Amino acid sequence: MGNEQKGRVLGVGGVFFRSSDPAKLAQWYQQALGLVTEAWGTTHGTSFSPDGMPANAFTVWSTFASDTEYFGDPQQSYMINLVVDDLDAALTNVLAAGGEVIPEKEEHDFGRFGWIIDPDGNRVELWEPPEKIPEIEE
Repeated sequence: MGNEQKGRVLGVGGVFFRSSDPAKLAQWYQQALGLVTEAWGTTHGTSFSPDGMPANAFTVWSTFASDTEYFGDPQQSYMINLVVDDLDAALTNVLAAGGEVIPEKEEHDFGRFGWIIDPDGNRVELWEPPEKIPEIEE
C-alpha cells in the first residue's frame, strides 16, 4: 500500500469560496455550527485540525458527474461536507440561526448525513461519523 510517488497530495489544506458578504457568512457559520473564524478563515480549536476529528472520520475527495442532483442546485459546482459531533443538534442549531435544513436525512454504515442551505444558497452536507467504521473491501 506504500505510495512512493513524490509531489502527491497529503490532505485538504483549505476550502475557499466566494460570498457577496464574507463577514456575514462567516458569522452565520460561527453561530450555526461553531466555526470560529478570523478575516482570513479558521484553523482554531478542533475545527479543521486532523487530530480534532473523531476517530472514525476521514476526508473524501470525489468527483461527480456534471448533471448530479446530489448537490441540489445545478449551478452549484461543489459541495462541502462538514464533520459534526451530533447531526441532530447541528441541524437544530442551523434552524435556530435562520438557515435552511433539508428535511431528508440518511443513515449508512459510514454514519449519518443531513444537508443544509447556508445564507448564500450553498448546499452543505453534515456528517456524523459512526462509532465504528465498517471494513472497507479493496
